[in-house]
Amino acid sequence: MKTKALRMYGVKDLRLEEFELPAIKDNEILAKVVTDSVCMSSYKAASLGPNHKRVPDDVAKNPIIIGHEMCGELIEIGSDYKDKFQVGDKFTMQTNLNYPSNPYAAPGYSFAYTGGAAQYIIIPKEVLEMDCLLIYKGDSFFQGSLAEPVSCIIGAFHAMYHTTLGSYKHTMEIKQGGNMAILAGVGPMGLGAIDYAVNQPIKPSKLVVTDINQDRLNRAEQLLSKEWASEKGVELIYVNTGNVENPVKTLLDLTDGLGYDDVFVFVPVKPVVEQGDKILGQDGCLNFFAGPTDKQFQAMFNFYDVHYAAHHIVGTSGGNTDDMKECLDMVAVDKLNPATMVTHVGGLDSAAETTINLPNIPGGKKLIYTGIKMPLIAISDFREKGYGELADICDKYHGLWSKEAEDYLLEHGTIL
Repeated sequence: MKTKALRMYGVKDLRLEEFELPAIKDNEILAKVVTDSVCMSSYKAASLGPNHKRVPDDVAKNPIIIGHEMCGELIEIGSDYKDKFQVGDKFTMQTNLNYPSNPYAAPGYSFAYTGGAAQYIIIPKEVLEMDCLLIYKGDSFFQGSLAEPVSCIIGAFHAMYHTTLGSYKHTMEIKQGGNMAILAGVGPMGLGAIDYAVNQPIKPSKLVVTDINQDRLNRAEQLLSKEWASEKGVELIYVNTGNVENPVKTLLDLTDGLGYDDVFVFVPVKPVVEQGDKILGQDGCLNFFAGPTDKQFQAMFNFYDVHYAAHHIVGTSGGNTDDMKECLDMVAVDKLNPATMVTHVGGLDSAAETTINLPNIPGGKKLIYTGIKMPLIAISDFREKGYGELADICDKYHGLWSKEAEDYLLEHGTIL
């Protein structure tokens, strides 16, 4: 079978090519990819090429398919897995395989026939043996693509912990009914974190979300309103810390001076990290969520409070398979709406430029439809760019992408 896919040959050398896939083996599965959302990790891989630890050294001769936030359907099952999977199943997959013989191997980085920026792929034995092929019961493909980034958020929440006074026991998870702050929290991942914080069983009683851009804050409040959170038992407060004289005092005053049990830092910016440290309460846990590119990135942390106030810090990078399963289950029953993360949509022909220039493209997640020819367009620009029908559909959903928009694009979009 022929496939079209975006293949990496080296540093910023991504090529959209058509080529023949080999016949699948008994321990492989043939799949059709419908959507792939572009991850900053793919940008890093494209920028480093073979210098990336997950990308093979011989990628110039044996290119790999890039992209790992994929969703599609299974179309041919190898004999070893006919009892476990069925043709027509929707799927996504966990990238962090941790395969014993090659722990760095990962879809979207390491495999010649497996990646999200493709129309058809072969799911290899490594993915199947590690139980990283996940069946998705939702009705839209794009939400399945967003399970991987949302799993990173879920993993970060599960990594939080608190101590038990007078003992050495650590209680995992955020503090039930506590104070939580998400700093720089109205980007795509921050919106996902707000959605998860309010909808999961273990939730704060007060959630304060900060940013310094009022337009982004206004959009966040429109999508995830205070009233919506209140109905679910959470007091949600948005704060523009760029408009107050003393952000630390302002944030502490919202807790009557007690501070925050859980603080998430969503940008690798020294003053924001230090702000997070200063607003921690007794036994407060700070999660440094945003991965820096600077290997020497540092910030001040108050070790007096580490000693006397039991302040502590964690860092997470990605989620695990259980986190993805949790996301898929919540999306399937409408307990999460990752559509808030998507700001741009395009076809496979726009994937190379999008990946290479990702840090320079404003907004949230960039969603690629692999069977469609379409430039990458911000949802807010659909009407201006001649996509009036899609604009009308998105307007019905407060400017968000939706299953209705996806169905329209798949039926009426230009086939690549």
